[in-house]
Formats: sequence, C-alpha cells, structure tokens
Amino acid sequence: MATFFRKRPMRYSIILFAVLGVVATIILVSQSIWIGVLFGLLVAVITGYAWATENRVYQETEKHIETMSYRLKKVGEEALLEMPIGIVLLNDQQIIEWANPYMTKQMPQESLIGMDVHELSDQIPQVLNSEEINDMTIEMGDSNYKVFYKPEEKLLYFFDVTEQVEIETLYYGDRTVIGILFIDNYDEITQGMDDQVRGQLNSLITSTVNHWGAEYGIFVKRIASDRFIAVLNESILLTLEKTKFSILDEIRDVTATFGHGVTLSAGVGTSSTSLVELGELAQSSLDLVLGRGGDQVAIKQADGKVKFYGGKTNPVEKRTRVRARVISHALRDLIQDSDQVLVMGHRLPDMDSIGAAVGVRKMAEMNKVDGFVVVDFQELDKSVLRLMHEIKQNESLYSRFITPEEALNRMTDKTLLVVVDTHKPSLVIDDRLLQRAEKVVVIDHHRRGEEFIDNTLLVYLEPYASSTAELVTELIEYQPKHDKLTMLEATSMLAGITVDTKSFTLRTGARTFDAASYLRTNGADTVLVQSLLKEDLDTYIERAKIIQSVEFYHEGIAIAHAPEDAVYNQILLAQTADILLTMNNVRASFVIGRRDESKVGISARSLGDVNVQLVMEALGGGGHLTNAATLLENVSVAEAIEQVKQSIDQATQGGTDQ
Repeated sequence: MATFFRKRPMRYSIILFAVLGVVATIILVSQSIWIGVLFGLLVAVITGYAWATENRVYQETEKHIETMSYRLKKVGEEALLEMPIGIVLLNDQQIIEWANPYMTKQMPQESLIGMDVHELSDQIPQVLNSEEINDMTIEMGDSNYKVFYKPEEKLLYFFDVTEQVEIETLYYGDRTVIGILFIDNYDEITQGMDDQVRGQLNSLITSTVNHWGAEYGIFVKRIASDRFIAVLNESILLTLEKTKFSILDEIRDVTATFGHGVTLSAGVGTSSTSLVELGELAQSSLDLVLGRGGDQVAIKQADGKVKFYGGKTNPVEKRTRVRARVISHALRDLIQDSDQVLVMGHRLPDMDSIGAAVGVRKMAEMNKVDGFVVVDFQELDKSVLRLMHEIKQNESLYSRFITPEEALNRMTDKTLLVVVDTHKPSLVIDDRLLQRAEKVVVIDHHRRGEEFIDNTLLVYLEPYASSTAELVTELIEYQPKHDKLTMLEATSMLAGITVDTKSFTLRTGARTFDAASYLRTNGADTVLVQSLLKEDLDTYIERAKIIQSVEFYHEGIAIAHAPEDAVYNQILLAQTADILLTMNNVRASFVIGRRDESKVGISARSLGDVNVQLVMEALGGGGHLTNAATLLENVSVAEAIEQVKQSIDQATQGGTDQ
C-alpha cells in the first residue's frame, strides 16, 4: 500500500478531501439534514470525479513513459550502432573488447576485437596516459579524429573532424605574412661604382628577387635602393622554410661577379590577423637579423617565438668611423651627465670583458667622472687573475675595482651603468644592478639574440667587430685627451683583442689592426700580453685528456667530452675547442664538460662553414658564427652530448627556434 501511494501521491490529496467532506457533512446534518445531504452528495461527486481523472491521467502517463522508454532505447541502440561516432571498449590490458560498426568501417581490419588499442594510432597512449588532456585530435590513416577517453568505463569515443581540420589548415595557411628584405651591404658595394655598373647590379638584384617571388607566388616590390617588401601567406612561408630560404644563396651567388657578393637579410612577421602587427613583427625581425650580422632570415610570431635561417657567412665589416664618432660623443654626453660610471661585464669574465671594462672606466676618467669596474673576485680564471695581480701593483687603478655589493651601495639615480661584452641580462655579473639602474648603456660585439637588456639609453652592438675591447678602443679615440691611456690600461685592452681573435687569426679586420696599433702607440706591452696568456703544464695535460675522447659526428664535426666526475672551467673547455679546430679535417669542434655538480658547459668553434651560433642558441646559449657556448643545467655529460647532436642536426637541416 505504501508503494502504491509513493507511485501515486495525488491520491493522498483526494482521500484527504473526502475525509474533510465527510466531517463537514456530519456537522451540517446536525444543523440541517437537507443541507447536510446535499453537501455530502456534492463531496461524493467531486471525490469520484477526481479519483477517475487521476486514474486516467496516471494510465496515460504510464503509457507515455513506456513509449518514451522504448523510443529512447531505440535511439540509444541506433546511436551506438549507426551514428557516425566511433566507440571502443577496452579491457584492463588495453585490448579492444568491442567496437561499434562505425568504428570498424573506418579501419582497414575486418575486426578490431582482440587488437591492442595502441595499434590504432601512435598517439593513443597520450590520450590514455594523460591526466590533464580530456580530449585531443589524432591522425588515423587519412582521417583526423577528436578522441575522448572515459577511464572509469574504459571507453574511447572517436569523432571524425577531418573536414574541420582541413578547413583550419586552409584558414591558417591562407593567413597573410609580411616580409621586409634588406640588402645588407648595398651602400658599401655601390659607393665606388659608376652609374652603368650600379644599374646592372640593381637590375640583377631586382630580377633575381622578382623571379624568386614569382616562383613561389609572392608579391615583391622594391621600395628603396636597399629594401623590398614581400606579401605572402603562411602556406608559402612553410614552403620557403623547407627550402631554407634559398634566395639568400641565390643573391650571394649571382652578384659575386661584381667583386663582392651582395648579402640579403629578411625579417618576417607571421601568426597575426592584424596587418599593423605583422608589419611591426617584420621590422622587429629585421632589426634582430641586422643585429646578428645579416645574411639571415628571422621569422617572428605574434607570441614572440623566433626562427632563424641562414647566417652561413661571416659578417662583413660595415661599421664606419662616423658611427664610432657619433656613439663616442653620445656616450661622452651621458657620462658627463652622470655622478659616476659603473662598468659591468658578463659572469666569469674573460680578457675581453675585463679589458673593455677598463677602457670604459678610462673614458669616465677622461670626462672627469668617477668610474668603477664591477668584478666578482671569486669568479676569475687564471689569465684574468694574472692581470689583476699586475693591476694590484697600481693602487690608483686597483681601487677602481669593486664588488657587486659595493656597486649596489654606491648606485644612485644619476649613476650610469655600462654593460660590456654581453647584451643578455641573464649573463651579467649581477642583474640587481640592471634592475636598480636608471641609465644603462650596452657595448657588445656578439650577434644579437632575442634576450636583450631593456630600457637602454644607448646601444653599440657591432657583430662585425673582433672584440668589445676593439669597439671601446675606437670610442676612446674620440674622447677628451685630458688623460691618456696608461701602459697597463692599454695592455689590458690589447689582451682582450688578442684573446678574442686568437692572436689576430680569427674575425680580424682592418679596424682590428688599427685598434691594436692605437693601443701599442699608447704603451701596450705585447710581451706582458703573452705573459698574461701563458698556461701551466697541468692545464695542457687536462686539455690533452679531453682531446683523447674526440669523436666525429658528421663530416668534419668533432665532439670531445670530459669525464663525468671531473669539473672544469669554461676557459679550459674553450681552449680545448680552439685546439681541436687546428686539427686536420676538423671544420667545427664541440667540447663538453661539467662545470659544477649541476651544470654542464659546452664550447663550440668553427672555421665558418658550420654556424655554431645556431647550434648553441638552440640550447639556450649564443655567440658568433665561429665562436659560441652555452650552459646546461641538471643534465649529465652523456645527455649533453645527445642534445648537442640533436641541435647540430636541427641547425644543419634548417631553421633554429629561439
């Protein structure tokens, strides 16, 4: 009875109404028999009608529910068996126990039952094992499916999204891309040409670029003597990436007959629907390429990711005396407007970093402003320690070397901070100085990377220079001559040039010898330079041990590594890489060794036909085409070797992400 009423709760109300009617009827009969009888009949009629109506409604509802249950069951069966949705049921061993007909039709096998689900696609394990991804799109054969996994029921649902993926591919492939092409050395090459030869060169460059554009369906327009604008889409850009932007080699080859091969740089903006943003990305990419020495392509996406292609040639010296004089005068004004000058290089400073810092401090002295060199005395290699020992004999100069803590205490809002031999905030001796400084100047000779010191007042970045000491030497030449360079200051700067050029054998231009000549005129001691750069017998033996491990990866690429349990400084690794490069049949060398318990250092050198800068940038480092390095954390030496090999493959096959 209780169950009956739970199913039909309306009858509680009818019975209650009848009971109340009987009570009212009894009361009315006691007053007037006729009124009571009439009221009782009315209650009986209403109760009977309500009972009959409730019964009819209940019967109709039950019938409707039965019909709906049947239809829903039918729909469920049809959805399970006939709807275009793949359904796969797995057992605990991830073997397919059942698959609906639709799923079976999509597969080449006659039956999926008993098959390991991993055989459907290599991406299936990602769906099954991921705790974060509820669904993902995978490829199976020629189709794409969005896959949902319900681990409780061990059910996989496959929704065919092939058409959607094709539409998305068409959409993204058709998005606009803007590129700016720049002829790196146009002014230098055409400066001494007569009009006829210049016209022939212009015609050759324009026809080569236009033919390249027509071949790939790119709209190209020459908008200045040294600049083109290119409009294309992302599918064309993908094709160009596969060709590694062959236009760079084409321009260099076809113009070689004019005595100097013209090189081309390009900045490309992509991954945005805003034409304004694409233009800004393209210009930003071009600036980045020119800061890296040119003869490259940089592709910059809206999210900040950058890919580089090219960079196979050594940058040609393009800076002029005019630019050096302008920079020198601008730096003089900044120094004179400051209460003091702090000069900071990179961590583990080498001779170039120390020499350049000494030169900038001298410029402050020439302008009657106090200057100090920031040094971490706990991070100096042997050659720099020898230099510091010599400087210590000169109390007036040695007193100008201070620690990062002393620099922080001295710094004011009017202090000028000059960063030399690096432009990456992650590499400076103490980044707290950068955060504190209101006025920052950067002087560097490394190719520009995506990481760069923000909010600089002046940047003198010349990848065509042999060393930062060379750049600083040229700047000193245009400073007031109240105070001349001392022998020790000139020697420090010459030692920096000597180290970075490997005794004037690599990256050495005419300006390098001019700077060395100026320093020699001001008393630089070449004998002292050689004494500072001497090495002890133990170091020589340690290098020999590392060289014994050398192996060749690809033709002419030598990789050597130190033992896993041995710790070496970066200088020794770099010297070992230099020595390997002097061996027969070695085009590029990579030396890997542990720097401390958690870090592994890598030094890379090249004769020029292998861009070691790209290899090291892919591992978070940087440098030059022929000289680069990086530092890896929380890896073993063996793991570092594998990463170097992968990076070599990536760099030699095409673009490098950064």
